[in-house]
Amino acid sequence: MRILLTGSSGWLGRFLAPRLREVGHQVLGLDVAPGADTDMIGSVADRATVDAAFAHGIDAVIHAGALHKPDIVRYPIQTFVDVNVTGTLNLLEAARIAGHDRFVFTSTTSLMISQTIRDEAGDAAIWLDEASGPLAPRNIYGVTKLAAEGLCRLYAADHGIGCMVLRTARFFPEDDDTHATPSGENLKANEMLHRRLTVEDAAEAHIMALDRAPELGFDTFILAAPTPFNRSETAELKHDAAAVISRHFPDAAELYARRGWTLPASIGRVYDSGHAERRLGFRCRTGFSEVLDALREDRALPFAHDPSYLSPKEMRPA
Repeated sequence: MRILLTGSSGWLGRFLAPRLREVGHQVLGLDVAPGADTDMIGSVADRATVDAAFAHGIDAVIHAGALHKPDIVRYPIQTFVDVNVTGTLNLLEAARIAGHDRFVFTSTTSLMISQTIRDEAGDAAIWLDEASGPLAPRNIYGVTKLAAEGLCRLYAADHGIGCMVLRTARFFPEDDDTHATPSGENLKANEMLHRRLTVEDAAEAHIMALDRAPELGFDTFILAAPTPFNRSETAELKHDAAAVISRHFPDAAELYARRGWTLPASIGRVYDSGHAERRLGFRCRTGFSEVLDALREDRALPFAHDPSYLSPKEMRPA
């Protein structure tokens, strides 16, 4: 198929575009910033740009382009609405006119985090799955991504487009990657227990969603490395996470100590990706076990770490 990939210059796009080609698809990359896998420069907020992309004979869309949480300090609310909501509508409407049967939308677990959840003030870790709610996003990023999810649901119901909504946990460079104590790598390793996946796994999930969309119709999936924890451990995770981790991974503390790392003392939320495994058939290849394997064997960590990363759109001349 010929796939329109939005956000092709971004962190996910640079991994996803090559994988799409490897599995036999042609890729037309669309982004506001140039990149190795970007063929068209423009915004999805502009319907003429979307129509020009579809003129290339597009068979399906993977909509990974968006304004993200770090962009809140850089762009006004209206720009978030234009890009994340109107841009998604433009793509869905073009897909409807073209008669597409599949559409993959990159969403975020961030929209599930209300201020109360973010504060993590309760006596137990909060267990989050696709049934969690009511949803009350705490910022314009989450609000607009939730609205875009609603558009996907609407177009699936009204027009029969198989829409896969992928709520990705953290897989991209974060502000805390530059921390010294604990280090960014230490933080990433800890998050593989409950709220992170690798960018490579995120890319693979999109490919599987593209394949399964017509069959599944519409669904929403949390994407995160499989957690070793279960709901009965949420209180203990909040008060003594290291003890729970050691129960599941007896040598974790020793392996961490060799590297000068620290296990989390408390875990306040856990993302459950079980629905993606059961219904979509997708399970991340890399999790906390693979991190510990790398520490045991003194080899490279199994996740990308780039504290100097800057979104390509922020590198454009003013």
